[in-house]
Amino acid sequence: MTTDPVRATDPATSDPATSDGPATADGPVVRYERSGPVATVTMNRPAYRNAQNSAMTYALDRAFYEASADDAVKVIVLAGAGAHFSSGHDIGTPGRDAHVPFDRRAGLWWDHCGKAGAESRFARESEVYLGMCRRWRELPKPVIAAVQGACVAGGLMLAWVCDLIVASEDAFFADPVVRMGIPGVEYFAHPWVLPPRVAKELLFTGDRMTARRAHELGMVNRVVPREHLAARTRELAERVAGMPRMGLALAKRAVNQAEDLQGLHGGLDAAFALHHLAHAHNAETAADPLGGMDIRAMKAGTEAGGA
Repeated sequence: MTTDPVRATDPATSDPATSDGPATADGPVVRYERSGPVATVTMNRPAYRNAQNSAMTYALDRAFYEASADDAVKVIVLAGAGAHFSSGHDIGTPGRDAHVPFDRRAGLWWDHCGKAGAESRFARESEVYLGMCRRWRELPKPVIAAVQGACVAGGLMLAWVCDLIVASEDAFFADPVVRMGIPGVEYFAHPWVLPPRVAKELLFTGDRMTARRAHELGMVNRVVPREHLAARTRELAERVAGMPRMGLALAKRAVNQAEDLQGLHGGLDAAFALHHLAHAHNAETAADPLGGMDIRAMKAGTEAGGA
């Protein structure tokens, strides 16, 4: 299947599928393609390890909405172009757009632009981080993450809202934001996707977790050779797509409800408040709300160890 940087076409149906987001040197910031019953949503900032700016976040939201509304789509695959799935939130690329307004869809908080202090940061992160992740977790069709290379911090959030995760052998997972004095990323699902002591180790050390270790712990469904990641993910997606649409939606809802009864929803809110307490503390005691940490410092710390 060939993909035009502006339009993609399903060769079986000739139905156009849109690619979304502003154009970059690599094409649209998010690519959307449908082939048969499977829609593939691809983050497309490979030069920056698919760091998530707001343009990418809202483009992902539009792509997921399109897939949800398309009756021909049974399963969605979330992928990242290039060597890495996602290095997390954009904290320093030339495309960083934290102060740019977007049409809000995940909640009713006011626009963060033109506001000061915690009023701005809380409003923005309620929308683009916690709000978007909750919105995508409730998508009524199964979503499979195809993870290679780095899946770090905000990348974890994207993988964790997916129903299944297929990882390549070179994939690694990390949440190093405690280095910023922050207790973890905004979608704080750590104690639900990992045993509590393992979640603490991931946070306390900031170390990388290998794909094999993640599979042993049940965070990842399958580990495959890097060169087979797309094909094996597609095979799984087509197998899932053979099930009735309503049955899949209800099964997904049932498991999500069980997680919520185990405290996930309330736990996310509680951890999000602590996350913003940390930002406020940093703003008073450090160079900035990120504790003075930049991309190089975070990357160096993550590379220092592994689990």
